[in-house]
Amino acid sequence: MNRYEVLTFIGMIVLLSLTIFFVHNKQSEQPDDPPASNNHEHQDQDIYWGVDSASYTDENIFQCVVDNFGKPSVWGRYLGDIEGVSAGLDTEEVNFLHENDVHILIIYNHFSDATGYDHGVEEAKQAISFAEELDIPEGVAIFGDIEPKYPVDENFMNGWYDTLANSPYEPGIYGVFNEDSELFTSFTKTKEEAKENIVLWTAYPQKEVTDKNSAPKYNPQGPDESNLYGWQYAIDAETCNIDTNLFTDQMINILWKYE
Repeated sequence: MNRYEVLTFIGMIVLLSLTIFFVHNKQSEQPDDPPASNNHEHQDQDIYWGVDSASYTDENIFQCVVDNFGKPSVWGRYLGDIEGVSAGLDTEEVNFLHENDVHILIIYNHFSDATGYDHGVEEAKQAISFAEELDIPEGVAIFGDIEPKYPVDENFMNGWYDTLANSPYEPGIYGVFNEDSELFTSFTKTKEEAKENIVLWTAYPQKEVTDKNSAPKYNPQGPDESNLYGWQYAIDAETCNIDTNLFTDQMINILWKYE
């Protein structure tokens, strides 16, 4: 083999090695998790980390979250007291969160049966009443809390939607939107207008509790083409009594924002 042939052979070996190297690295960069089933693209959006809690937010709880998890952009809180379940949001708490540059996500949980159109209307009216008492501004979403154990049907969601859509507030629903769940199936049966406009905040799939900097990529799962703007990716943190969440830009636009 002459000198030219030797150099050509070495060049081919180097080229082959580089090709194998780049192919391997490209494959290793692919995400481990499957794509979200809601067919939404969130790559170009800012994603915000936040928490929700049934406890009243005072300086101690707020500092507990900041010290152990990081400062949240969003804090989910409940309308009205339910003894032994959740403390209701009040004006002092609102002012405290807003003074700390935190947006407030509004949750309504005063029912345990999510069936029937008239019932959906009734619960939405009560949620609106609570919101008006707090002077929650127009355009803020109210999320009806439908827990996995609750009976649910599309009629309730249609009643909830119709009432809130004709109020100063935006209709939202929280729940575990696993495609095998009754909640998922019922939502897909709601009228088209409701499906197009209700905002969803899902607790599926569930991951481990993390701090702000270790949160998973935004990858919730829910009904196709739904407005899936929030993901409660982990619940029941032992420290500070919170759940951890990720939210899209669209969700921020319908929260009670600080000025």
